Amino acid sequence: MKKYFKYIALIIVGTVISCREDVKKPKVSYDVSNKVSITKADSSQIEIADLPIQMEGTNYLIHPVGDLRVYERGSKARYGSSSVNDVSFTISNLGEYEITGYLQNLKFQAIDSDSIHALSDKPILILTATYLKPVADKTQNKVMVYTLTDSDTNKDGKIDTSDIKTLYLSDISGENFTKVSADLEELVDWSLVESKNRLYFRTIEDTNQNGQFDKNDVLHYNYIDLASKKWEVKAYKPI
Repeated sequence: MKKYFKYIALIIVGTVISCREDVKKPKVSYDVSNKVSITKADSSQIEIADLPIQMEGTNYLIHPVGDLRVYERGSKARYGSSSVNDVSFTISNLGEYEITGYLQNLKFQAIDSDSIHALSDKPILILTATYLKPVADKTQNKVMVYTLTDSDTNKDGKIDTSDIKTLYLSDISGENFTKVSADLEELVDWSLVESKNRLYFRTIEDTNQNGQFDKNDVLHYNYIDLASKKWEVKAYKPI
């Protein structure tokens, strides 16, 4: 009986240690040059697209593109040993002027054209794509804002949510796709202040270069005037 409890204790300790190792997995791995690496897309994945989305008041269709998802139920077929799987052909969710998911790209199409072009020609993982309709209503500047990962910052050979999250902007056409957060700085959050037509955002810099973002690192505060045609990032100091 004592051996049994000892065995259970070892399993619990091993699980705790494993969880701690996962938590401590760095988001940034630094090489000699401190350059951000780019990985190629995984050719083994099956790429599909959701049906197009048209944001209210715009003349463009947006086609979300991502990988086909297969979920294993964990049950066995009655007359065989194969697992029974569920396949999801839906890769995105649509909220109010916002597309969310784990998307490999977005493709844009003018409503009077059959031509479709991609947002990016490089490997990325888009988490959110938001149309800033209040800004469009006031300034006629139709802007999309994206949270995504664009680099294998922890150098594990893939671009996923374990890498640094960044902030991008584009026109509603998908043109002028522009990174506005600094390299190797993790996006904390962003907010639109409609009265000033400003996009405020915070990032955190791994100043001690330990691969983690924690209380010992530095927060940066920035905003962009979206009423201007030129997206200029300006720093401000609230503290």
